[in-house]
Amino acid sequence: MPAEWTRQQAVWLSWPVDDPRHWGGSKRDLIWAKFAEIAAAISRHEPCRINAPAADHNAIRAACNRAKAVPEHIELFDHIHNDVWCRDHGPIFVKHRDTGELAITDWGFNAWGGKFPPYDLDDAIPRRIADTLGLRRFEGGMILEGGAIEINGRGQLLTTEAVLLNPNRNPHLSREQMEQKLRDTLGVSDILWLKQGIEGDDTDGHIDDLARFVNEKTIVACREKDRTSPNHPVLEDNWERLKSFGFDVVEIALPEACEVPGWRLPVLPASYVNFLIVNNGVLVPTFRQARNDDRALGLIRELFPDREVTGIDCLDLVEEGGTLHCISQQQPAAGL
Repeated sequence: MPAEWTRQQAVWLSWPVDDPRHWGGSKRDLIWAKFAEIAAAISRHEPCRINAPAADHNAIRAACNRAKAVPEHIELFDHIHNDVWCRDHGPIFVKHRDTGELAITDWGFNAWGGKFPPYDLDDAIPRRIADTLGLRRFEGGMILEGGAIEINGRGQLLTTEAVLLNPNRNPHLSREQMEQKLRDTLGVSDILWLKQGIEGDDTDGHIDDLARFVNEKTIVACREKDRTSPNHPVLEDNWERLKSFGFDVVEIALPEACEVPGWRLPVLPASYVNFLIVNNGVLVPTFRQARNDDRALGLIRELFPDREVTGIDCLDLVEEGGTLHCISQQQPAAGL
């Protein structure tokens, strides 16, 4: 599995479907406009490939045009799905180390432990994309979401016990068996475990809200200095574990708590490390907290000095539990 900062052929999105469960059923136009903004931002760096029913393609293309997307970089595919979280239900691409052949790994998807049925159409997306692109497909043999893993392309994989060891995923597998499946299918050698995630995370604690590789030797990781926050002890434990792994670890603060009174998630899982790396750029979620947003963008610019760093307001998006990395899945460029 190539690191996210290697050359990409495209980024995949799964377009919002009309379902009253999503964003309370009242923000359809707003969320469509936000997805169009994100697709347009991706299109300025590389093609954006979109899973969506054919009946919606004209309307999606029009929305992307209004957002000033690069028209030839918006590619629509008649792939029906249940929800928007392409990082988790989409394919995880791998490349042959000797030939550069691109292939797809297809892991089981059960909507984070069966929390949000139905998810059968989401679970079928990797097969659909493999068939559409004519790529070989390898089954991973267990439940795994893309947001649960973070790799540096040199053999190390970060994940969390709260997700992979959760009995709502793979109760029939031991830690050792899961580690071996990850090694066999993604070409990694070292599985590095953090404990758990932040408040409000429907996924049970995905790594892409906690810590991300920015190069082979450096990790940017969330910390919470407010000792009264339930996130403080969790992130301090993660911090100590990360430092013990032998990488350079850079601290980034969480935004202030994002809250929506009466919503199903009283505290939203907002995190600046849920950024998306694209060709020559990084798209970073922001949360209408001018000082905190600016500080996070400045730090990420320091970590990616050769890339254009763009902030995208994701406060409405995170109401459903994720932001830029969660809704996207990169397709590496084939070849060596």
